[in-house]
Amino acid sequence: MEIALRPGWRLTLRTLPWGWTATALLLAGLLALPVLTVPLGALAPAGPAWTHVVETLLPRYFGNTLYLLLASGALALVIGAGTAWLVTMCEFPGRRHLRWALALPLAVPAYMAAYVYAAMGDVTGPLQKLLRAVLPGNADAVYYWNLMRIEVVAVIFALVLYPYVYLPCRALLASRAGRTLEAARMLGRGHFAVFRTIGLPLARPAMAGGLALVLMEVINDYGAVKYYGVQTFTTGIFRAWFTLGDLDTAVRLAGILMLVVFTLLVAERWQRGSARYAASGAGAQATPYPLRGAGAWLAALCCTLPVLLGFLIPVLQLIAWTVQTAPAVVDAAFLRLTLNSLGLAAAAGVLAVAVALVLGYACRLDPTRITRGATRLAVLGYSVPGAVIAVGMLTITLSVDRGLGGTTTLWLTGTLGALIAAYVVRFMAVAYLPVDAGLERIGPRLTEASRMLGARPWRTLWRIELPLLKGTLVAAATLVVIDVLKELPLTLILRPFNFDTLATRAFQLASDEQVAQSAPAALLVIACATAVVLLLHSSVDRGSHREP
Repeated sequence: MEIALRPGWRLTLRTLPWGWTATALLLAGLLALPVLTVPLGALAPAGPAWTHVVETLLPRYFGNTLYLLLASGALALVIGAGTAWLVTMCEFPGRRHLRWALALPLAVPAYMAAYVYAAMGDVTGPLQKLLRAVLPGNADAVYYWNLMRIEVVAVIFALVLYPYVYLPCRALLASRAGRTLEAARMLGRGHFAVFRTIGLPLARPAMAGGLALVLMEVINDYGAVKYYGVQTFTTGIFRAWFTLGDLDTAVRLAGILMLVVFTLLVAERWQRGSARYAASGAGAQATPYPLRGAGAWLAALCCTLPVLLGFLIPVLQLIAWTVQTAPAVVDAAFLRLTLNSLGLAAAAGVLAVAVALVLGYACRLDPTRITRGATRLAVLGYSVPGAVIAVGMLTITLSVDRGLGGTTTLWLTGTLGALIAAYVVRFMAVAYLPVDAGLERIGPRLTEASRMLGARPWRTLWRIELPLLKGTLVAAATLVVIDVLKELPLTLILRPFNFDTLATRAFQLASDEQVAQSAPAALLVIACATAVVLLLHSSVDRGSHREP
């Protein structure tokens, strides 16, 4: 049997991509299983511990989580959208340097920034020492302020997560808004009126997408809220499993957290509706209008403060602590931690990119609704907190171990294989989106020509697509590696016994009030992430037009 697709190309049943489609469906099912296990497990009959949690702890978990979402989300939105507008549409001192510097706080994990600020404000911290040195008359005084508050956590989240809003807003304004905004100015509208009536509506989709990412990261955090004593759903999941040993309660809390995430995603889709945003004169960048006098310096200050508070102060303090503690901390054990982290991250990056390539190529060969739907299901893990995925993976591995008769021996639970698989589930979207974009850039012509010459799909992929995708695959793997290096909740739950990474070791030392000793591990993670953030920002610049 033959199927005519286009003149000169006939596809027989023997060459249809059944194998690729079946493999993609199988991989998508495996990737979605840890995510889907949680809501299914939450439907099981509740135990006695759940009643106690509902009556005494659940309102506090919900209230604190909701406060952090609202406060940090609103502040990140103001900082991200405001600075994006200033560096794109205004000219002021330092603007060209601040354009890329404003993306740097994204390299600082929220929990590491939280440790730094708590230690800096401590009685023996550098801030207290500075005040006593500046005020000689109060050399013996102690200035006490309570930084271990939920309000401080919300501000820290906003300071390190606002680039999720800043980067897409700046890219959109730089590449699409030019002539529309200049036309509004020519009609005599003031700068603030242009920003309020035109700039904000144009940037709305970018703001909504960036805000969704900020809220996901806030929900996913464990290190900062645990260190500051703020009880959220994530800390509740850890408490249920590590303290109470109650997996059923952990599954139910994870299920509620999934419901919160689903509500956020639905709200983001709903606010977008069927609206489409297009700027006339797309592709023309507006000429930045110069700010004069106090306005120029105020704009420079507004753009400098987020960089200073979100990146420079934490990093400089970590460098100072690293210089102080490196001789005692950086040893063979630290090298082993580094190798553990890089080995896990590299394995997860290679596996995630390989799976993403199979999914993307299967969609290319068989672009049906089933294949596309399976791919969307496979990348669902990125919108789910790491603690939820960890609980789902834990439920699966324990069930498999019990099925294998593992009453005393655990074959999958607490192994590196289960941890790497959970990383792939969590960060599949990070690998898949660049791979899918790379395949789209190549286009179908080369693939069609190869198939017309009788080459099978795997040979076409190996000889044609892979050489063209080499840079894309390396970039996708690098993004996964950095995310794995920064991931904390998932690693803490699923890591093997007595196995540490840079992130878990920094968390443990900070929890033991040895923040200075945690600095080398934290600084190494931030250094790796900073390089990726700068590459990401350069890609945003390449995507927009060259500035005048």
